[in-house]
Amino acid sequence: MAGKTFDSEGCPVDFVLKQISGPWTTHILWLLRTHGILRFGELRRLLPDISPKMLADRLKRLEADGLVARDYQPTIPPTVSYSLTKRGVQLKAMLDALGDVATRWRAEDAREGEKAKPQKRGSAKASRQASSAIGSKVPRASSSASSRPSATPK
Repeated sequence: MAGKTFDSEGCPVDFVLKQISGPWTTHILWLLRTHGILRFGELRRLLPDISPKMLADRLKRLEADGLVARDYQPTIPPTVSYSLTKRGVQLKAMLDALGDVATRWRAEDAREGEKAKPQKRGSAKASRQASSAIGSKVPRASSSASSRPSATPK
């Protein structure tokens, strides 16, 4: 690739990935894509491990990036709901494709994990010791050695 130059805009995929990267962002987009319009409290229930501050920050960022629309109704109490914008809806195919890849990779990793399950505790150490003893030049005790008294007192 020597001699090749890239334009100042870089990879176009990076532009999109930077907008949807960050903690909880893709999960929020996924929920809005699958559930449609959601209120803040509904999002909190669907994402029980997220703090209210983090959820508000993520939603503000997605709104600023033009991916999420915020609808405020001045009722008592105020009603605020969130949905995907036209730009956010355009991510559907990409989110579906990433979801397919993630599902496939999880299954592959699970299969690999099953194949690579660790041996019973201690057996790996014993096999290492046995294999190192095979190549060592330490003389082995003969059957006649068992009749000799041991050096350690009983």
